[in-house]
Amino acid sequence: MAQQAVALHAVSIRLACSAFGISETCYRYQAKLCDDNALIAKQLIELTEENSDWGFGLCFSYLRHVENHCWNHKRVYRIYCELALNLRIKPRRRLKRHAPEPLKEPIRENQVWSLDFMHDQLIDGRKFRLLNVIDDYRREGLAIEAGFSLPTIRVIRTLNQLLEWREKPLVIRCLAQQCCSGPEFISHEFVRWATEQGIRIEYIQPGKPQQNAYIERYNRTIRYSWLSKHLFDTLEEVQDYATSWLWHYNYERPHQANKGRPPLMAA
Repeated sequence: MAQQAVALHAVSIRLACSAFGISETCYRYQAKLCDDNALIAKQLIELTEENSDWGFGLCFSYLRHVENHCWNHKRVYRIYCELALNLRIKPRRRLKRHAPEPLKEPIRENQVWSLDFMHDQLIDGRKFRLLNVIDDYRREGLAIEAGFSLPTIRVIRTLNQLLEWREKPLVIRCLAQQCCSGPEFISHEFVRWATEQGIRIEYIQPGKPQQNAYIERYNRTIRYSWLSKHLFDTLEEVQDYATSWLWHYNYERPHQANKGRPPLMAA
């Protein structure tokens, strides 16, 4: 304020210092550039350029314990901030992702079947799984298998039961991520069974559930239609309800993808 009064209002330095209660020595003081400050700045820049993930703590520890400098941490941090090194943004690792493939829409029944698992629990807290199988053409529900554990053998048994009364599909679409679906769809037994049946397994890309959109939408229908509405005491109750609901879904529940008709009544 004293400097501003002298510069703008032509006030003498003595009068300005007296008015603002400061000494003339303080007014005339100018910081002298220390050679150590330039050295500190140089080393900080070199450290941060070579180690882009280092913050102030690592830089100061390196200067103190590796280079054996006795500089005060406040002094080093002041220069660190003046260089705007405290505003550096940690570089974001760029993941190489393949371009997502479009959803393949079938043109006839038994062309593509989709498989997926769902999870829930009984009233006593025991967890169970549902294996859902649909025909993508008319969104027809083919099977809902309930079990505390659904290993590959159960999956193959369910598909063999379907093949007893339906034509085998050309493609089975499913997930290949163990964290989401489990190892059943990528096991050697499942792959060998599909090869023997002449069925091609089509795994969707990781992180692209829209490539399996038909079964994902079907799972949501199951979740909000009955699975989240009811509490079940036993696994048998779950299986009985799932079987009766599957008939209702195929014969009575309108589906927008079929122009408002149930799957088995669509042309």
